[in-house]
Amino acid sequence: MTLPSSYFEDMYAAAADPWSFTTRWYERRKRALTMAALPNPRYRSAFEPGCSIGTLTEQLVTRCDRVLASDPIAKALDAAAVRLDAARDRVELRRWSLGDDWPAARFDLIVFSEVCYYLDADTLRTVTQQAVAHLEPGGTLLVVHWRHPVPDYPLTGDEVHDIVSADPGVVRMSAYQDEDMRLEVFTTSHPEPRSVARRGGLL
Repeated sequence: MTLPSSYFEDMYAAAADPWSFTTRWYERRKRALTMAALPNPRYRSAFEPGCSIGTLTEQLVTRCDRVLASDPIAKALDAAAVRLDAARDRVELRRWSLGDDWPAARFDLIVFSEVCYYLDADTLRTVTQQAVAHLEPGGTLLVVHWRHPVPDYPLTGDEVHDIVSADPGVVRMSAYQDEDMRLEVFTTSHPEPRSVARRGGLL
């Protein structure tokens, strides 16, 4: 069963930064790897569900013309608004969670960072299909998750990535994995994906 909003409300009631996004080296390193894995130097419109307090959003906005960032928890969005104040003309913060009706827009970048293992498997399959439907042709879907089991979570990080990669609408472009995290970059299956070097005219 997908975790309810009350689970996250309790987390933010106990701490302003419940997962220590701002202080842990794991989190800072993961954001650096995430940004380095993006195959395009620039994106027109990005969507980041589960943005929390906006630490990754703050970096995405340096590579994107527009970012829609969402979270179901008002306290998290309030903290994100403070963090992203200097970029408020390019960032829209919205109270929204995976499983809700998707925005009436298409994106060339969608980022699922540490958010999909809160869903059950059937919901994640639907969410992946929705992501593919809202990606522009050749758009990027970046998926990154913690790999160690968490008893409260319906899925492990590896289960999340196995489900997403099984969707026929995506093709894997690149991947990184260590004991702690798994990061994969997918694109839509049409048009046929081309590598960074090929798109840059090096091959």
